Amino acid sequence: PIGSVSPTLSQQLALLLREGGMPNMMKVLKAIYPFITSCTEPETLNDATDLQPERMADPAPFDWRDESGAKVGVLLYRAHARAADTAWCDQLLTVLRSRGLAPRALWVSSLRDPVVQEGVQRALQAQDVQLVVSTTAFASVQFQEAGLGTPLWDGLDLPVLQLLCSGRSKQAWDATTQGLDPIDLSLQVVLPELDGRITTRIGAFREVQDAESSLSTAVKSLVPDAAGLNWLADHARCWVDLRQTDAAEKRVALVLANYPVRNGRLANGVGLDTPASIINILNWLSEAGVALGSESRPDASQALMAQLLSGRSNDPESSHLQPLAYLPLNHYLRWWRQLTPEARALIERRWGSPEQAVDLEEKGFAVHGLLLGHVAVLIQPSRGYDPDQISDLHSPDLPPPHRYLAQYLWLQEVHGTQLMVHVGKHGSAEWLPGKSVGLSEACGPGLALAPIPHVYPFIVNDPGEGSQAKRRGHAVILDHLTPPLGRAGLHGSLLSLEALLDEYVEARQVAAERCDLLEQQIKQLLQRLDWPSLPNASNEAPNDPSSSPDQDNESWARCLDQVETYLCELKEAQIRTGLHRLGSQPEPLMQRELLLAIARSPSGGCQGITQAMAKVIGLECDPWSDEDGARLSEHDCRTLEQLGCDQPRRVSAAVSWLDDQALRLLEQITDEPSESLCPLLQQWLQDNKEPALLRLRDELVPRLLACASSEKKAFLAALAGRRIASGPSGAPTRGRPDVLPTGRNFYSVDLRGLPTEAAWDLGRRSAEQLLDLYRLEEGEDLRHLALSVWGTATMRNGGEDIAQMFALLGVRPLWDGPTRRMVDLEVIPLSLLARPRVDVTLRMSGLFRDAFPQLVGWVNRAVQLVSSLDETDGENPLAAITREQGPQSRIFGSAPGAYGAGLQALIDSGQWDNQDELGEAFLAWSSWSYDSDVRAQANRAGLEAALRHVQVVLHNQDNREHDLLDSDDYYQFHGGMTAAVRRSGGTTVQPWFADHSRQERLRIHSLSREIDKVVRSRLLNPRWIQGMQQHGYKGAFEMGASLDYLFAYDASTNAVPDWCYGAICDQWLLEAGTQDFLNRSNPWVLRDMAERLLEAANRGLWSQPSPDQLDQIRGLVLQAEETVEKGGLSC
Repeated sequence: PIGSVSPTLSQQLALLLREGGMPNMMKVLKAIYPFITSCTEPETLNDATDLQPERMADPAPFDWRDESGAKVGVLLYRAHARAADTAWCDQLLTVLRSRGLAPRALWVSSLRDPVVQEGVQRALQAQDVQLVVSTTAFASVQFQEAGLGTPLWDGLDLPVLQLLCSGRSKQAWDATTQGLDPIDLSLQVVLPELDGRITTRIGAFREVQDAESSLSTAVKSLVPDAAGLNWLADHARCWVDLRQTDAAEKRVALVLANYPVRNGRLANGVGLDTPASIINILNWLSEAGVALGSESRPDASQALMAQLLSGRSNDPESSHLQPLAYLPLNHYLRWWRQLTPEARALIERRWGSPEQAVDLEEKGFAVHGLLLGHVAVLIQPSRGYDPDQISDLHSPDLPPPHRYLAQYLWLQEVHGTQLMVHVGKHGSAEWLPGKSVGLSEACGPGLALAPIPHVYPFIVNDPGEGSQAKRRGHAVILDHLTPPLGRAGLHGSLLSLEALLDEYVEARQVAAERCDLLEQQIKQLLQRLDWPSLPNASNEAPNDPSSSPDQDNESWARCLDQVETYLCELKEAQIRTGLHRLGSQPEPLMQRELLLAIARSPSGGCQGITQAMAKVIGLECDPWSDEDGARLSEHDCRTLEQLGCDQPRRVSAAVSWLDDQALRLLEQITDEPSESLCPLLQQWLQDNKEPALLRLRDELVPRLLACASSEKKAFLAALAGRRIASGPSGAPTRGRPDVLPTGRNFYSVDLRGLPTEAAWDLGRRSAEQLLDLYRLEEGEDLRHLALSVWGTATMRNGGEDIAQMFALLGVRPLWDGPTRRMVDLEVIPLSLLARPRVDVTLRMSGLFRDAFPQLVGWVNRAVQLVSSLDETDGENPLAAITREQGPQSRIFGSAPGAYGAGLQALIDSGQWDNQDELGEAFLAWSSWSYDSDVRAQANRAGLEAALRHVQVVLHNQDNREHDLLDSDDYYQFHGGMTAAVRRSGGTTVQPWFADHSRQERLRIHSLSREIDKVVRSRLLNPRWIQGMQQHGYKGAFEMGASLDYLFAYDASTNAVPDWCYGAICDQWLLEAGTQDFLNRSNPWVLRDMAERLLEAANRGLWSQPSPDQLDQIRGLVLQAEETVEKGGLSC
């Protein structure tokens, strides 16, 4: 009967319902009452009065008053007004007024509506608001359009604070470490980040007000939370104060990360020359009028480090030096007593009361750093891992110690910091234990970080860890360019090997009598190089080069083919050739090489530049997707020879020639003197019609050239209390040129869309390749695999690791048609799979757990689907174990609210005796299983049982803008899990590595092969060593860090060839020029590296050092200590 109403009445009812509110709902009830009572349409309704909705302006002002104070905009959903759910809105405005602010609140329907956007912008600009507080969900733009800008916020050019409203009760929030449920996380945090909004606190919780049974539903409303609203109001006040304070009076703190806590490893920042960036920032502050004092201000990075290290640092050996300042105990205690009982109890359980703190001195808690007028350059305090307390090293949820909190309190209350800048990825504050987002007063980041404006220069290709700083540290990201990247090329004996191979190939054709001599020379050189065994195309064991002259011609030819193939891979490897300086362009050659690294990658349906060039000159090979060591066709060999390429045999030769021509082309595009292009390419450049060329000239070059100025402008905008524009994140060299120019507040990815269909395609192909390789090498099917998955990589690649796991299990995602979002999983029948399923154990990072709760659910569903199948033990090992032992957990992580894998502090302290202890640390930090609702359960036995059967421990890398010896995370997760498998009883485990940096060319091989490649192509490469020498202290820091990571990988996996230590010793520490650089630039690192090599020898990891090497290393320790005692750095 109700379906028979007239179209006019139906439309009127829809309008009433859409407008909402009590008066309109009364009109709806009046209109439908006759249907309910007599099923007849009412005849007495007057369309002009009874059915006309009472409309509300959109936007509509709310509680505007004639009051003093800086005006701030407040955006509220008008649905709250219509539902009379406004108590929390009233309280929000009251709290803002208590801070001397004058709120200008607007009710809005949706910020997606351009008309509403225009009205909001007009109203707020007319009121000259200084800041905006938004309580609305979603973003003002669609995800696909966000990279083009956000007209509403770009027009206002103001910081926008995002106040969170929880869909759960406060009691439920208290009981979980998640902070927000997946829907609230997506709608109130992830999507608003597209607008560049600053995540703050939860200001209201949805509580049950009435549970009248006759309504069949509970009546809920939002109840204001005093703590969250007060924090938000304080943060708003601080932003307004920053905006209104004269530059000469502004006070800024620049915070430098320091881990491990050694003087040689100060100013951590991934890919960033942090000291040089600090110098740039100081210059910008001076230009802006900030007072930097009249005393000696460092004018170069080396002078900055010398001044910092002339005082006390976190390194215990500097404890006799004077700190920058002290925070008196009574000052700390005043703050301490204001903390919640829960917060105090958390800290006291480990560190005792403030009066009992081990780092409390007579004058109070020490503050480490340097004061330059109104600018403090501070060394971030240590997390407090005590090597004498072995329990600390196994504690995933260690709270910050008192001195950590005291220094941040000094920053706020003594220094009066108005802008806090953590310089470079990444510090430790955002990783302190606590809720993932929507922090409580007892969460670590909330305890440490005051509601001060917080800017965070961060490398653009790391959206995950940057998002952590945004969501847990209220940071505004200022993303910066990657380090310069270039081809590794060949060097030293590798060049000699290439020359011998070329000569040998020529001799076979014209002078066979020379072949025997050349074979002998090649054999001897391979032995000197400790050349690795390389996988064959067949299932035979690799040939030993030392026995090659005695083998038949076919075996020797196969060996040489493998050698040349690997040599090509080394030659074409992409490495960092320097570090980025915030706000500075790379040197011209480095800039062109970086441009080429970005332009080579296909993007947006457009070919990479070298692919297009190959087509122009008529090559059949694809320089992007073909293997570097693949043989060229006869046609391509002839073509390249005609163009002047010497002895082209492999794709690598074509790549080298094309890259050289591309660099010449870039010289012409950027109006720099250049060598001539080949005639075909010169004509192609002049014709100027090819999409890849137009993309390079009109998009990539301008974007990259704008990075330096954009980074500086963004910093100065934040200093002025203005907005840093939002922008996308990702790896520029993996088809993401849209992340340029840098200098933006990056956002990550819509978690509702993962895994993407592109990620499934790659993950499926990678799984198939891995299984084929295992079957080839082991002669049997892979049955049990362990995989680590990170939040950052998942944000960059759309969920490739999870898709790979699905493929190994034998399930596939299903996507919704219109949205292309994953909506379900289906089992792939064995008849289509044509191989057994693989039992996969997943170790997720804490960031992955926090950022992708829905993927945790999908993984659990996949495990449940496969474990319940009626298939034989041989076909389905997971189902076999389930039938025998009951339901199995297969997704593990660190403790709720905690992060990390547990190896770093143990390695740095040296408090371990054998690999089992490293495996034990990993198990201690990883033994929580997570269900589909991301609820954790301590499950050490379940983790050990899962790992005991593992045959391969796999880690995937999705870009080559760094490598596995650039970060401690690789050895902690990959190496740690390998050690944990062995600790759990696994005896045949192999650590493998997958290179997914090019979707069209996947590479999977052993970890030892990858380490060999990185050591030869980067660590021993003069290009990289000389590049690091251009960065003084920080360049030496990078060298020391890579050696530490190499050592830790070896300690946890035994995958580092012995020769690596000797080669690093000879080419870094004992080579006169490099040794002199280290001693002058960072003698602490020189000593650390020498001691690390001695430790490797003492532990048997470096099994064959020569006595002379060890003697010289010991001498270097003494030499470096002498340099340190004399003052440390040469400026």
